[in-house]
Amino acid sequence: MATEFTEKNHMDISWHDYVDQMTNCPMKDAPLKEKASFIGRTGLMLLSCGTGAWRVRSSMNTLSKALGITCSVDIGLTSLNYTCFDGEACFSQTLCLVSTSVNTSKLNRLEHFINDFPQKGTMLSGEELHSQLDHIEQVHGLYSPLLLGLAAALACGAFTFLLGGGPVEMLLAFLGAGVGNTIRTKLGKHHFTLFFCIAASVSMACLVYDIFFKAGIFLFHISPQHEAGYICAMLFIIPGFPFITSGIDLAKLDMRSGLERLAYSLIIICVATLTAWIIALLLKLQPVDFLPLHLSTAALIIFRLIASFCGVFGFSVMFNSPVRLAAVAAIIGAISNTLRLELYDLVGFPPAVAAFLGAFCAGLFASLIKRKVGYPRISITVPSIVIMVPGLYLYRAIYNLGIMSLGISGSWFASAILIIVSLPMGLIFARMVTDKMFRYCT
Repeated sequence: MATEFTEKNHMDISWHDYVDQMTNCPMKDAPLKEKASFIGRTGLMLLSCGTGAWRVRSSMNTLSKALGITCSVDIGLTSLNYTCFDGEACFSQTLCLVSTSVNTSKLNRLEHFINDFPQKGTMLSGEELHSQLDHIEQVHGLYSPLLLGLAAALACGAFTFLLGGGPVEMLLAFLGAGVGNTIRTKLGKHHFTLFFCIAASVSMACLVYDIFFKAGIFLFHISPQHEAGYICAMLFIIPGFPFITSGIDLAKLDMRSGLERLAYSLIIICVATLTAWIIALLLKLQPVDFLPLHLSTAALIIFRLIASFCGVFGFSVMFNSPVRLAAVAAIIGAISNTLRLELYDLVGFPPAVAAFLGAFCAGLFASLIKRKVGYPRISITVPSIVIMVPGLYLYRAIYNLGIMSLGISGSWFASAILIIVSLPMGLIFARMVTDKMFRYCT
């Protein structure tokens, strides 16, 4: 009889084995191996939250300086290689994650732990410090799969309006995205592979949209053109966090991390769009234009502010942000995204330029608010501009590529790439204006 294979491909690390529990000495007096393992574990936990290489290295440097040693680290998407020196000996390790995700709540707790360490942590023993890290690591998601599905539904429903959809498309996208992200979250909790989670959730989102769309035609005789919103039902899959952090890492010449994050983002985009394209062919759905809304300029601005707030709030909750942090990001996102849309509609700026200015505005607001609310800047800035990532453009590019409309596909791709490049550029320049430490490569 065949036995089930249950061994982990990535072995667990027994961090407490690196601690000399007999001496129980303060960490500042501990052997190099114990100091280095503590620093490595903290860096790996930061990396697991989805933050960029610059933040991980900066945090590891803070711990190293407080412990009187030097640390050199090379950081990727799911792994880091580092060496610690104390003037007499050195200690090297390579650490890997099973997968990557985004968890801004955990990131916030780690940031507070690191900021407090020079004053409060150096006199604690290794056992006490690892116990604190155990506590931080054991607190996983703040929300259930059902609530995360509801957050995705809210975000995608708002996204639909911002892309030009009306109430019917918003409702259908709300239902499709809610079911799709609930399934993705449940599959992720059971450690299914990335490709399967994406394909299953996107397929279900499109299928749910189509079921309710066909029911609407049969029961309420809605226009067949309302099928346009099926693209919006899958936009919860947009890898906004790795897209933006890849640009920030490349700006700081963290090439390994930046390129790996970019590759990870492109993998998600390719799997999601190809899956949605195949499902659309099977269901006979086409990315047609939305029906006009016929709203006045004032009404459109007001609704865009509301929709942007709801969209950013939903995405921020999906990143495991607490409600207060999600609300702060949503206020910034509402202002900056509405500014972006109005610069394009009213002033006539090219979409990429409007995206740069919108992201720049979000970065400035986040820097001002960070000093008052105390959250990591990246926990505010990235969720506030994720809603600007052109998921619709990317899907239409893949769709037209699949049907060999190469000219149309190239146009959508070019527009999407320009916007995607402009978003991290806006945050980077805002960071350089407001943070003197970020202006230099040292």
